[in-house]
Parts: sequence; C-alpha cells; structure tokens
Amino acid sequence: MSYYNSISSGYDELHEEEQLKKCKIIAEHFDFQNKKILDVGCGTGIAANFFKCKAGIDPAEKLIEIAGKKYPKVKFIVAKAEKLPFKENEFDAVISLTAIQNFDDAEKGLGEIKRVGREFILTFLKFSEKREMIEKLIKRLFMIKRVIEEEKDMVYFCKK
Repeated sequence: MSYYNSISSGYDELHEEEQLKKCKIIAEHFDFQNKKILDVGCGTGIAANFFKCKAGIDPAEKLIEIAGKKYPKVKFIVAKAEKLPFKENEFDAVISLTAIQNFDDAEKGLGEIKRVGREFILTFLKFSEKREMIEKLIKRLFMIKRVIEEEKDMVYFCKK
C-alpha cells in the first residue's frame, strides 16, 4: 500500500477520467437506485461517489483520507478486501473496480466480497498477469450474469 500512499496526491489526475468512463459503462447495465452499495478498493472515492455507495474500503490510508474529505456522505474505512468489517449480506451490491489484481489474496478477498453482498460488479485489468487466476475464481465463486471487455478492464456482473 505504500505505492498508493505515495501517489495519493496525484491519484485522481492519473485515474479519475478512466474510472468515470468505467462507471458510466457499468451504469448502463446495472440499476444502482435505492441499493446499499459497498466499494472495495475505493481509492479516492471516485466510484463510491458516482454510485452513491454507503461505504468504501481501501488499505491505503492516504487515499481514504482524500476520499473522506472529498465525499463526506460516504463512510470510508481503511481495510483490506480479505477482511471486510461488515456482516453477512449487509450490502445489496458490492463493486470492486480495477482492484482485484492488487489484493494480497484474491480468493480470500473475493470470498469476503461474496459474504457481504448479494450482487457484484467486479473489474480487473485485462492485461494483468493474474487475469486467468482471477477469472477462474470469479467463475467458481459467483454466478456470472454478464461480461464486458472494456478498453483496459474485464467487467463481470455477478450474483451469488
């Protein structure tokens, strides 16, 4: 997480345009209205704000600090995907945008995401060296409703 803490001040400049583009693609295929949503790997809160998430988690303290200042209506928490501080089925939907390839343990992180949610939008870098492993885990753990191959990401719409 020291990498993301070190780039925190320029994170939005590096990622905001791309993240918002991804959010708009996702919004075309998923109705987020009146749903309690969690953003796992939320960074500075770009997607959490876009989808009006109830909460966002990220292990990088400085990114969470920025997110909390920018979007005070969202509850931001420093936490890892592998140990989510929420109860079972607490969220109607869980999003994780371009973060899975950064999890310390993708299987454990995806298992935690599944535990706390009912529906899921999971994206990861399609050129990641972990792509095959992540796709196998998603196929094993979730029922896939739709897959979109975006410019840089694979986007999976899933449910339990």
